[in-house]
Parts: sequence; structure tokens; C-alpha cells
Amino acid sequence: MTLHELLQYVLTDTKHSLRVFGPELVLCGTIVLMLLLRLLAIGPRSERLVTWTVSWLPLIGALVALYLAAPWRHLGGEQFFDRGEIFTGLLIYDPLTVYIRAFLLFFAALFVIFTQLSGAMVRDDAGDFYTLVLGATVGMSMMAAANHLLMVFLAVEMASVPSYALAGLRRNDRNSSEAAIKYAVYGAGAAGVMLYGISLLAGVVGSAHLPTIAIRLAEMLQNGTAADSAVALVLGGLMVSVGMAFKLSAVPFHFWCPDVFEGATAEVAAFLSIASKGAALALLVRLVVGFATIPTASEGTIAQQRAVAASHRAQPAALSEKTSTTVRPAILTSATEAHNAVDVAAPATDRASLMVSLGPVRQFLYLVIAIFSAVTCTFGNLAAYGQTNIKRLLAYSTIAHAGYMMMPVAAVAVLSAGHARLAEEAVSALAFYIGAYLFMNLGAFAIVAFLRNAMHSEEIADYAGLIRRSPTVAICLSTILLSLIGIPPLAGFVAKFAAFRALVTADLWFLLVIGGLNTVISLFYYLRVIKTMTLDPEPETRLPDAFPLPWSAAVFIVLVTLPVIALGIANDGLIQWTLAAASGLLS
Repeated sequence: MTLHELLQYVLTDTKHSLRVFGPELVLCGTIVLMLLLRLLAIGPRSERLVTWTVSWLPLIGALVALYLAAPWRHLGGEQFFDRGEIFTGLLIYDPLTVYIRAFLLFFAALFVIFTQLSGAMVRDDAGDFYTLVLGATVGMSMMAAANHLLMVFLAVEMASVPSYALAGLRRNDRNSSEAAIKYAVYGAGAAGVMLYGISLLAGVVGSAHLPTIAIRLAEMLQNGTAADSAVALVLGGLMVSVGMAFKLSAVPFHFWCPDVFEGATAEVAAFLSIASKGAALALLVRLVVGFATIPTASEGTIAQQRAVAASHRAQPAALSEKTSTTVRPAILTSATEAHNAVDVAAPATDRASLMVSLGPVRQFLYLVIAIFSAVTCTFGNLAAYGQTNIKRLLAYSTIAHAGYMMMPVAAVAVLSAGHARLAEEAVSALAFYIGAYLFMNLGAFAIVAFLRNAMHSEEIADYAGLIRRSPTVAICLSTILLSLIGIPPLAGFVAKFAAFRALVTADLWFLLVIGGLNTVISLFYYLRVIKTMTLDPEPETRLPDAFPLPWSAAVFIVLVTLPVIALGIANDGLIQWTLAAASGLLS
């Protein structure tokens, strides 16, 4: 490959990559614009105008980015033409990327409205607050599209570092500062362990590109050389799982979650509970699919992977031309050992034999994820019993639901060999769960934030008699809590039913039993909150004019709660989107 051909390939790839990377670029441009506008604040009148603009500019940026993402077009039945790797293999653009990106951008828009209504930040801090929120959103979008271990690490850190600052943004609050320090310390430790695991995997396999890793692992298992590096491979896999468990707040790497949720504002807790979990689950799917499956590619593409491996050992300056199929040239770095597409079906025998060889890898992934999910949902539900603070209770609820949502990923690991369509249905179930979870948790934390403003308390006992003072809020919170349990006909029931159906399909009966028992266990602490609001008498110390919620807050609560009901009854639209998001992921 000549230098001219190399540059031409890079320019062509970059042009295509930037075109589909538009939503993230819009968010980055919004961040830069917010920071520049703050420099123009000269005088009180100009400062007020700039402050107001900076406060609402993130909403405009999120909506423009959502328009460019266009999930209604890419997931609405039209054929998806742009599927493939971007930025020379660092990221991948496919329907799942579109879905998770749309999920994050839609949540970001709702989050801006929510924080403006709740008064989460004083106006002077709005620029800092929304800069961190949008910056973390960009990192989470890249988590959902990561196709390379280096990008996995960078995306996780891009999402995590702003979150540390968000947790401690109440500078004069000791609990907030303590939460930020705990979060940062745990995050730094998990990041170090994860990076060491990535270095082990990349060092043993000789690549950090996920599809290339899968092919090389399969070949190592075929020729018996994997046994020589088995310890390093297992340790590397476990260390990477530590970083993922931290982002998912999975047991035993969950200790930061309750303290951070209690110390941070309810608004920040909502952001960490919803956006961070959705992105982390998408990344978990990427890792399982990347490590455990051989992508459907052309014969030349698979040969290209092997040619790249050979060229590293023998002649690093050029690619061997071993096939008659035309393949895009690949830059010879670990970031670009790509199998960029030629539209020819992969030879069934070659791919099938490689997939069979990856059986031990799938077994390892299944066991790790199944253990994490079972322990996480059980511990989260049991620990929620003794909580008296509503944010700590919702923190343990978040941990429990992370366990539920990891269960379909275990099913993906089992079904990915020979049952690609069923594995994609399991991913679709997870995608629906993430979509329903957005409205359930956003509604719960929104009510907590608005009640905090009204009654200056976040203790469950202070919610006593809420039904008599603010029946709309009490009914909405009860509906959301019932949905989190999984009571029909609410969205939470459909989400859990789809996740449990994936377990039945994969014959993971022990996970199904654990999930069912935990659903029964969760009844008691969710119903305890409902009982406090509806049956317990009001405290004698409560003032007669308590709970003066503004009409805008009540409208927001109702609008967020309605989808919790609607998605349990009329959910065909979202189900079609989730099926489209999972299509072609393994097949």
C-alpha cells in the first residue's frame, strides 16, 4: 500500500465517519458554544441574558442531535445502509448504536427540562452543570458504539470523570463532597484494574480490535495455543469485568452507589441511574458479541484478519493480498485491524468452525454475567429493606434492576452460537427494558426532587399522608413503584416479562427462578413506600400549607408517568424499534 493510497483511505473513512457521528459533534459544539457565551457576559443585563441562554442551550443541542440521529428513520422499517465500522474500526455504527444514542439524547432533553423545573443548580452554575452532563453523554454514546478495547476504556472514562464532578457539584454540602470523593476513588481503582485487564488481553491476543480478538481467540483454541495463555486470558477477562461491574453498580462493586445517590442531588442520581446504566449495558452487549461471536463477513474479510496477523509477525509494512475478493486496505495498527465490509456472505464452514471453537469463551462470559446478575439483584432487593432515605432505597433499586437487565445478556452469550435470531431477541428485550426504565426512574427521582423542594426532606417517613395533601404526586409515585415491581399492565411488567422470556429461550431456568423470587421480594419495600403515602397518618408537625408544588412540576410528573402506563398497554412501536435495533447484531 502506497502512502497516497493510505491517505486516501483515511480521508474517505473519516468523511463517512464524521457524517454518521453528527449527533456527538453537535453535543461537542454545544459545549464549546456554552463556554464561549460565558465570556460575553459584560454587565448585569448581558450576564442575565447569557445565563438564561446557557441554561436552555443544552436542550436545543440535545434536540438537534436527536434530529440528526433520526431513530424514527433508521429504526422505523427502512433498510439500514450505513452499518459498519467507523474511524478505522474504533467504533461501530449499526441500529443498536442508533437506538442507544437516541435513548441518551432523548433522556438528555428531558433531563434539561427536569433540572430547570426543579432548580437543581443556581443559574451561575448552569454552564458548568450542563457542560458536564453533555460531556458525559458524549462518552456514553461512544460506550454504546465501542468496537475496540482502547475505545472501551476511553469511553468509560469520558463518561465517568464528568460524573465524579456532578456528584460533588454542591460545593458547600459535606455529603456531596464525600459522595464525589468516594465515587472518584472507586472509579479510579476500577479504571486501573480494567486497564490492566485490557493490556493483558491485547498483549496475549495481539490486538485490541474486538472482531479481530474473536477470530484470534478462535484460532488459538483451534490449534491448542490458548492453553499456554489461559491464566492471562481469564485474569484479563475478569479484570475487564471489574470495570463493567463498577459502571453497572453490580455486586460486589456497588459500594459507591448508595452513598453517592444519597450525597448527590436527586437530579444527578437520576442521571447516573438512567443514562449511565443504559450505556453500560449497551457496552456489555458489545463486549459479549465482540468476544463470543465471529462477525458475518466476506471470505476476504476473514482472510484479511489473518493477513494482518501475519503481517505483524513477518512484514509489518504491507498487507498480504491473499484473496481474490476486493477488500478495503487496513491501516496496520491495533486500532484498524478492521474487517470493513465487502457485501459477500462469509463462508459457512469457516465461520461455523470458528464459532464452535469459541465455546469456552462463551461459557466463561455466561458464567461471569450470570453470577453477577444473580448476586446483584438479590443483594439489591435485600439491602433495600432497611432503608429510610428514599434516595438510598432507589439506589438499591437501581442495583437490583441492573441485575435484572444483565440476565438477558447472559442469554445472549448462551444463544449466540447457532441461535443468532433468538440472541437478537434477547438484546431486543434488554433494549425495551432500558426504554421503560428511563420513564420509571426519571419519574421516581423527579418526584423525590420536587418533594425535596416542597418539604425539605428525603426521608420516607415524611411522605406519610401524602395522598391527602398531593394526591396526584402520590398516585404517580405509586404507579411508578408498582411498575418497578413488575405489576401488570405497566411498562415494568412487559420489560421483565421480555427479559424472563429470553431466559426461558436460553434454558437458564435457575436465573429465571432467581429473578422471579427477587420480584416477590421487591414487593415489600416498594409497597412500604406506597403504604406510607396512602395509609399512614400525617405527622402532627406538618404545616397546613405543606406541599405547594408548582403546576409545572405537577405537569412534568404526569407527563413522565403516562408512558409508564402506555408502554404496558400499547407498546408495539417501541418493540418494533428494539427489534430493529438488535437486527443484524449477530446474524
